[in-house]
Amino acid sequence: MSQPVDIPKEQWAQVTEKDGVIKYKKIPVPTPGHDEVLVNIKYSGVCHTDLHALDNDWPLPRKTPVIGGHEGAGVVVQKGELVTNVDIGDKVGVKWLMSTCFHCTFCQQALESLCPKAQLSGYTKDGTFQQYCVANAAHLARFPPQTDLSAVAPIMCAGLTVYKGLKESDTRPGQYVAIVGAGGGLGTIGIQYAHAMGLNVIAIDSGKEKGEACKKLGAAMYIDFKDSKDLVADVKKATHDGLGPQGVILLAPQEQPFQQATDYVRSHGTVVCIGMPAGAKVSMPVFDTVVRMIKVKGSYVGNREDTAEALDFFLRGKVHAPYKVIGLSQLQNVFDEMRANKVIGRYVMDMSK
Repeated sequence: MSQPVDIPKEQWAQVTEKDGVIKYKKIPVPTPGHDEVLVNIKYSGVCHTDLHALDNDWPLPRKTPVIGGHEGAGVVVQKGELVTNVDIGDKVGVKWLMSTCFHCTFCQQALESLCPKAQLSGYTKDGTFQQYCVANAAHLARFPPQTDLSAVAPIMCAGLTVYKGLKESDTRPGQYVAIVGAGGGLGTIGIQYAHAMGLNVIAIDSGKEKGEACKKLGAAMYIDFKDSKDLVADVKKATHDGLGPQGVILLAPQEQPFQQATDYVRSHGTVVCIGMPAGAKVSMPVFDTVVRMIKVKGSYVGNREDTAEALDFFLRGKVHAPYKVIGLSQLQNVFDEMRANKVIGRYVMDMSK
């Protein structure tokens, strides 16, 4: 039988009190509801979505004040009376999708991310940039006891999101996939998932350091878009027959890559939009899209089964997130680096510092 855990009344958290401003402060420890648990967050990754949440620049209502974060890994310390799927002391993960209704047509089809009543960690509900976080028990990721919580944290969003995007691309082993924004948090994990799935990866980003990181992680080719005189031609040239990749995964935080992708994707190929630059639009020539039978689709996180699959790759040692550990108190520095496009891989915060 699980032993009771001493829970403090106060905790440290990074709180967004107004758009663009975070404050490191002490706040009360929350209490879980009947179908919720209280998770002692040990580590939390920092995602580019957290910067959008901070700036409140998406056309999606965000609560204020809000505690950001949705890549949490920790230990259950308290649970509601209806929770039976986890116990005190279990290692668990808190994801972007905090809770859903389980009753709507989307939930019934395992399209949980489309639930009209979905609650989002670090956006519509307080997230993982705090030492103790309340989460819906049904949507927790469950980890084996030996799991390294700092290493698994980025899988809760970066890993899950890019893995789902690769599934949505309909690419098969031996085919090519271009990953745009390959040197970032999602991209560095995406290269590994794609490589493990038998795909040939064309990594697109800028900078020598990112290029070296991408090749080390398994990319067959790296294209620096700032150095390229003709990006479309260079991407096509990277495939053995010069026809372009069968899949394109768009992770970039800028709009331009979303306008270019249909020019170099292979005929009958698929462009998957994952990154969400504020105010950006996707456009493509209708004639070319029709006669070349190009598919353009969005991919938005993943369901509970996708989470289990993405986690399985990690647990079998097929993927790992290149990450640096910093303290919770240093979150502002991470956002500053994100704004300057200097982040390689992932930052993971140690919640005790």
